[in-house]
Amino acid sequence: VFNAKTAELLSHHQVEIQQKFPKEGWVEQDPKEILKSVHECVERTCEKLQQLNIDITNIKAIGVSNQRETTVVWDKTTGEPLYNAIVWLDLRTQSTVERLLKRIPGKNKAFFKFRTGLPLSTYFSAVKLRWLLDNVEEIRQAVDDGRAMFGTIDSWLIWSLTGGKNGGVHCTDVTNASRTMLFNIHSLEWDPELCQFFDIPMEILPKVRSSSEIYGLMKSGALTGVPISGCLGDQSAALVGQMCFQDGQAKNTYGTGCFLLCNTGQKSVFSEHGLLTTIAYKLGRDKPVCYALEGSVAIAGAVVRWLRDNLGIVKTSQEVEKLAAEVGTSYGCYFVPAFSGLYAPYWEPSARGIICGLTQFTNKKHIAFAALEAVCFQTREILDAINKDCGIPLNQLQVDGGMTNNKVLMQLQSDILCIPVVKPSMPETTALGAAMAAGAAEGVGIWSLNPGDLTAVTCERFEPQINPEESEFRYARWKKAVMKSMGWETSEAPSNGDTSIFCSLPLGFFIMSSMIMLIGAKYVSG
Repeated sequence: VFNAKTAELLSHHQVEIQQKFPKEGWVEQDPKEILKSVHECVERTCEKLQQLNIDITNIKAIGVSNQRETTVVWDKTTGEPLYNAIVWLDLRTQSTVERLLKRIPGKNKAFFKFRTGLPLSTYFSAVKLRWLLDNVEEIRQAVDDGRAMFGTIDSWLIWSLTGGKNGGVHCTDVTNASRTMLFNIHSLEWDPELCQFFDIPMEILPKVRSSSEIYGLMKSGALTGVPISGCLGDQSAALVGQMCFQDGQAKNTYGTGCFLLCNTGQKSVFSEHGLLTTIAYKLGRDKPVCYALEGSVAIAGAVVRWLRDNLGIVKTSQEVEKLAAEVGTSYGCYFVPAFSGLYAPYWEPSARGIICGLTQFTNKKHIAFAALEAVCFQTREILDAINKDCGIPLNQLQVDGGMTNNKVLMQLQSDILCIPVVKPSMPETTALGAAMAAGAAEGVGIWSLNPGDLTAVTCERFEPQINPEESEFRYARWKKAVMKSMGWETSEAPSNGDTSIFCSLPLGFFIMSSMIMLIGAKYVSG
């Protein structure tokens, strides 16, 4: 909850959402758990406000910010999800992507780039939805019966919060729609040809709205009757929350993944260096749409969670900073966390994670340092691409997200980029962006987005502390490690058929002829 006049954070509450990994490369979440966590956060935050003697009737608008691309299909008659949400970094659709690529001239991944801004990849919603239609009978049946609704997490939440099966509003905003691969980013409409290519029935898609308008009213809980009037995908919300409204302004958010967005204004710029063209925001029905170039890294904060939950070398995420600080170097160890393949600027789904440069001297502290360094190197690769595409190098990087509390990481980032890193003292910029969009909506009008009215944000600044030559040397070694991570995985599963030695023809002939000779020799000697 924010004060619309000062942008001050008044109160907040958060709940960690469980991720499910039913098979290797599969990542799911329970849509009902996500909805329950939202209800819980609303109720707990309102309780905290009352403890601060703040009247909750002063809450005038609600904004939604969400993980993008994550795909949900639900039954509009029961209000129940028909399958778990397939999360953005899920890899099960690799064979779907390869099947679709065969239908594209020259198997060109960038075939739809100028319409969608995106390459054909497991990352985006259209292929996840195609997989659900191909593999989940309940969803196929619900589509045939006219009961199915598709949405990214924002659609699922807004529909549920505005009444659900009793008149819930089925909508999304332009920023989330631009990540489905079914949306034309110029006409700002669902594209019939793309829907035909992916064989997606258009009637299950939500209505596309601007990022700042009243979609509906809350129908239950402490905030019943309050309008939901802001909706932005998380990375767009962070761009707004960082006040990056000018061409060329950029921010980097360190969450599960890492997302660097550079505002390109009302012009859609198409990258020559592996970046995505995406919609930054459209802050009102009659306001212009603004675009951004985006570099997406799949694994950032997730690498710390992996060290904690999978390797068990730390008990809490905060311990990683402590371990890394104790050594201050990776001692030549490099960690490429390509758990879901490589995203920008490579778009290489065959890559897998590697740790290389290990010696007998390497210990868990060096691996912790290398993990943090990996986040910084991946950001450097994206920043290099943005600088090439825009032609004007960034002279500082604005940062936000949970990982920015890690001071070792922020200093490392400045050292590796060779430019200052600037972090706002209030880290919840994604939530702030959603609040700004909600408060500025027509019919709410309590938050002014005029440049002169935006409040100055206090920041912490990290300056480079190593010489550029050392930074370049480490970056070159990182690139070498990235090359070694590629080409590990193919979508062809190993054969489950007969694996006897007779599958090898030369060996089979040798054994068979030996047996015949042996029987022949016995016969002759007999």
